[in-house]
Amino acid sequence: MYKNIQMFDIPQNDWHPIFTSEKGRITLEKIYQHYDFEAKLSREIYPPTNEIFNAFALCEFENVRVVIMGQDPYHGSGEANGLAFSVKEGIKIPPSLRNIFKELKNEYPEFNLNRSTDLSDWARQGILLINAVLTVEKDKAASHKHYNWELFTNFIISTLSKEKNNLIFILLGKFAQEKASLIDSKKHIILSTVHPSPLSANRGFFGSNIFKACNEALEKLNSGIIDWG
Repeated sequence: MYKNIQMFDIPQNDWHPIFTSEKGRITLEKIYQHYDFEAKLSREIYPPTNEIFNAFALCEFENVRVVIMGQDPYHGSGEANGLAFSVKEGIKIPPSLRNIFKELKNEYPEFNLNRSTDLSDWARQGILLINAVLTVEKDKAASHKHYNWELFTNFIISTLSKEKNNLIFILLGKFAQEKASLIDSKKHIILSTVHPSPLSANRGFFGSNIFKACNEALEKLNSGIIDWG
């Protein structure tokens, strides 16, 4: 019954039991039905199938210290790579990521604005970079928001909240902030602000000091700080 979810290239690490649990399988099967329908219509979907769960492949469950959540993947050609806000080297930097770098420069004057646009190094430091919705149709923002992805990411956030302690959740924008009710604030730290999109960045993202607040929280927990690059 659940063979279709294997088409999603589920990570073969300690996330695998979570993805293939009863709730995980049921949710992913529902999503796949929508995804397969889109694919059969030859619609271009981002990120590529083998990169949808890149965030989980690069940041194992055991290693998660910080969760950065956005809305949905970039919808331009070649942009989305399975890590929220990240694009591969050589791809023109999207406005949201440019604004993230600007805020990091405000918070850390030594921050290199020309650092790699590929945020894999953040993932390897224990940051789970995910969106509320994990796929999108080309040139159509939020086009997959009704495909049950939010049920899946709700499941992921709830599982992290329940099974881990002292995580830092950075919720960027309304889609992400809706996850706050799933997080046990007695066990974890929730930091939130508006999305770094040009449409909202000037309404609270710039000047939020959210990345410095994350490192200050990690220091208080006697955990290593994040090297933002």
